[in-house]
Amino acid sequence: MPLSISNSSRALARQAAVVAATSTRLAKRPYVIPSGAHASEASPDEATLAILKPDLLANPYTVASILSDIHSHDIAIARRKQMHWTWAQAAEFYAEHRERFFYRRLLGYMTSGPILALELRAPHVVSRWRQLIGSTHPARMRINNPTCLRAKWGLTDTRNSFHGSDSEESAKREIA
Repeated sequence: MPLSISNSSRALARQAAVVAATSTRLAKRPYVIPSGAHASEASPDEATLAILKPDLLANPYTVASILSDIHSHDIAIARRKQMHWTWAQAAEFYAEHRERFFYRRLLGYMTSGPILALELRAPHVVSRWRQLIGSTHPARMRINNPTCLRAKWGLTDTRNSFHGSDSEESAKREIA
């Protein structure tokens, strides 16, 4: 049976309710700063940009599990924003990959549905987040690092479910 617009709207409403409930529960925990709070209240330490990509946002329980994983690693969620990128926004963000063979496929993926952008804060959070998500190759991660997030949730090298800033400088540029 095809998914009607009204069913789709109901599904999105359920997803938003689950994510909001999870965010509310997490916001009551000591290391998480609720949306709208100033990032400086989270931690004087390092910041990084994490993006949960469209395939993850299709299932609110997956999002809730990932937010819980982030918290369990003592990483603060200083700010969060759900959005749906346009092709131009995705192209600007991934401009460094413009000449790579996967560029158009990546832009198609990143514009296929909503994403959740998170500003994470903790000591050494750039390297800690990248370690938590694993490399961009989910199939390899299922063998070499089966507990990382990309091993659990990633589909392919392009549809790898997560973004993590690759350096403090990149994080500052991406968060700005």
